[in-house]
Amino acid sequence: MKKLTLPLTDEQISNLKAGDSVLLTGEMITGRDAAHKRFFELAQKGESLPVDIKGETIYYVGPAPAKEGYAVGPAGPTSSYRMDKYAPTLLDMGLKGMVGKGARNKEVIDAIVRNHAVYFAAIGGAAALIAKSIKKTEPVCYEDLGTESVRRYFVEDFPCIVAVDAEGNDVYELGAKKYRID
Repeated sequence: MKKLTLPLTDEQISNLKAGDSVLLTGEMITGRDAAHKRFFELAQKGESLPVDIKGETIYYVGPAPAKEGYAVGPAGPTSSYRMDKYAPTLLDMGLKGMVGKGARNKEVIDAIVRNHAVYFAAIGGAAALIAKSIKKTEPVCYEDLGTESVRRYFVEDFPCIVAVDAEGNDVYELGAKKYRID
C-alpha cells in the first residue's frame, strides 16, 4: 500500500504502476459530466476555467447528502467513460490525476502518457466507506449543478488503485490478459 500526498508530484507519478493500491491524503477537486462539459466548452473558446486545474486531481463523484458528523454522504465513484470526451483536453491543460471507476478509452490513455498523469480507480459499491476518508468539503464553482457541482475535498487515506499509470499500463487490460485463455 502506497501513501501519497496530494497534489501529486511528477516523482510520485513516476513511481506508480498499474495495480498499485494507494491511499491519497490532501486536496482534490470533484466534477462529473456537466462540469466537464462546461470546462471543455470554455477551453474550446480559449477562455479560463473557473478553477485552475494545473496539478490537480479530480474525483468523478456526485455524493449523497451528508449525514450528521460527515463532510459528505455516500460518495462513490462515477463511471469514468462519461468524461472520456473531455479528459484529454483537461489533461493537456495540466490535470495530473483522475479518480473514477471503469476503463478509459485510447485517447484518454494516450493523454495520460503524453502529460505524465495517472488514473486511479476507486471501488464502486464502497460509497459509505469512501465518505469516511473525506474530512472536509467546500464549494468551488457551478453550484447550480447541485451534487454535481465542483467542490474541493480534503481527504485522508482515500483508498484507490492505480488503473492507468503514466506509461499507459492499464489494469483493466492487464487483468483481463492474466485470465484470458487464447
